[in-house]
Amino acid sequence: MSFMDRDGAAIRLLRSLGLAAVVLGMSAGQVSAADLAVYTVTTTAQDRALAYDGVVEAVRQATLSAQVAGTVLAVDVKAGDRVKAGQTLVRIDARSADQAATASEAQVQAARAQLDVAGRELKRQQQLFEKNYISHAAMEQAEATFKATKAQVDAQLAQSAMAQTHRAYFVVKAPFDGWVSGVPVMQGDMAMPGKPLLVVYDPSAMRVTAAVPQSAVAASLKAALVRLDLPSVALNAVPVPAVQVLPAVDADSHTVQVRVPLAGEAAKALPGSFARLWVSGASTPDGKSGLMVPVGAVVRRAELTAVYVLGPRGRPLLRQVRLGQVQGSQVEVLSGLSAGDRVVTTPELAARAR
Repeated sequence: MSFMDRDGAAIRLLRSLGLAAVVLGMSAGQVSAADLAVYTVTTTAQDRALAYDGVVEAVRQATLSAQVAGTVLAVDVKAGDRVKAGQTLVRIDARSADQAATASEAQVQAARAQLDVAGRELKRQQQLFEKNYISHAAMEQAEATFKATKAQVDAQLAQSAMAQTHRAYFVVKAPFDGWVSGVPVMQGDMAMPGKPLLVVYDPSAMRVTAAVPQSAVAASLKAALVRLDLPSVALNAVPVPAVQVLPAVDADSHTVQVRVPLAGEAAKALPGSFARLWVSGASTPDGKSGLMVPVGAVVRRAELTAVYVLGPRGRPLLRQVRLGQVQGSQVEVLSGLSAGDRVVTTPELAARAR
């Protein structure tokens, strides 16, 4: 075979291999846009359910703060510990308070000794007065001295009780049975009046608090079916036993605080956990009906939630959306789509369409 024949054969072989690769690539990785299943977005006439973000909180929670200044000598608990009412939690250096209490007690003892002397003196003066050995003025003087000494004892007792009360401030105790959720101080820190030392909450009564627009409360909240989503305890569409609407409106956001008590498994949610409050039958702020798309059309990539929408040229384009509540095989779209948009229901094929 000549040199030219060998080159021609090689070129024909390369061309055939390239064509085969193209054919295989089209059959394996490319899909025609005409083969995609499409769903046309329309408005729905069914009841809407609007979502409002809330937070789980304890009905009874206390942030314990220092009432006196001093060095923190010991922190006897840590976050996550269970405590009993009256249990010692934090101890602050109380040497100055102890000395003041001791001095006050000594003053009480001295005042009581003076009262004892004044009492015996009053008895002697009374005996002398009965025998007319002293004047009426001397008798009155003895009674006045006794009363003054007794008043001094009462004042010293009150001052001693105040010193004892002040000394008790250097020991922080649990106000009720519960759990310690936070300890922002350590041994050796300087405690100051009003400075938080730890946070204690009672897990026996939990609730969800959400800020709901005033218009939604006035229109439908009291008569609507309210449900909860608690992702922290893997509970969805939890029915609520009651709804409490606080009789006050925030002047800046024009929202009302709505509280929902938790019971059963829902009450296991920890304070600070995220919750979502669903209000059925509520109207949207713009008065428009809801938009629904099939659940299978939604694409989730990391923090992106989107759907493939056919563009003007019939090519699928990825569009970010904000979703609402799932209703059967469809999910509500709060933003990102309009009525008439054509959504691809097979996103795995839309990604390969050309």
